[in-house]
Order: sequence, then structure tokens, then C-alpha cells
Amino acid sequence: MQKVGGKMKWIPQDVETYLNAKEYVDTAVIPIYSVSVGGDMKQSAAMAEFITLLTSHLERQFTGRLLLFPPFTYLKVEKTEKVLGDLQIWEENIVNSEFKHIFYITTEIEWRTHENEVDGSLIWLPSLPLENMSDSQKMEMIDSQVKQLLILFTQKWHENG
Repeated sequence: MQKVGGKMKWIPQDVETYLNAKEYVDTAVIPIYSVSVGGDMKQSAAMAEFITLLTSHLERQFTGRLLLFPPFTYLKVEKTEKVLGDLQIWEENIVNSEFKHIFYITTEIEWRTHENEVDGSLIWLPSLPLENMSDSQKMEMIDSQVKQLLILFTQKWHENG
């Protein structure tokens, strides 16, 4: 099987690479995070930083197998039904584009109560506080999280064929 070189992010060159190797790239990864303004702004930014680092690192591990989509973001104050409806529209479009597997990755605990309302695999992880860590400590922490995700992804790929 041919392996696609380079990373697969939502930029024109990578999307072109994906389009030329669609039969190998069967997995969509979508980070999910909310945006808060006011008192929760700093925590919201910290969660976004964690998810962004984590999914970028994950994408590097699975070059040629997955495409990292831009994050699905929403305002924390939005109604759950609206947010869920918007995500289901994303999912429908991604499924119609022939992705076999969809993984949503979030630190928002509320999503755990809605995991049965999406067809993709919803993965919740607690957000780790990265702001007081050195870059090497951050990468060590992210690396250990990614190793756990690798096991989960591999299980899901085997289950779903």
C-alpha cells in the first residue's frame, strides 16, 4: 500500500494530497471546543491550546491515514440543541465524502452525555494545564496522551473494518 508523505492538515497542499490518495485516508479527526468570553476566557483558551497541540501531534503519528479538520468551535452560551445540530450537519457532509471513521476529540465533559447522538467516535479527555510547563514538558504530556489515543484508534479501526 502506498503511503502518503507529509502531514495532513486543513491547508490547500494537504487537501490536494488527500484528494489524490482518498482511498488510503479514511479517517477524519475533528477537535471540538467551546469559546467563552468573560470570566471563563482563560480556561477556554487553555482547553483550546491543549486540544490543538494534541490533535496536531496525533495527526503527525497517522500521516497518510487521517485528515485533521479545522476545529468545530461554538460559543459556550449557545443552546445544546443548536450546537449538536450544527455538528450533525458537519458529520453528514464528512460521511458523504466517504470517510469511514470520524473521531471527535474534546475536553468538554458535557459532550459525554451526547456521544450517542453522533455516529462518529466521541473521545473526551480531561484538559491538562500546560501554561506553566516548559515546551519539553508539554510535549512529554501530549505524547503520553497520544499513545493512549493510538490504542483507541486502532481498536475502532479494527471494530469498524
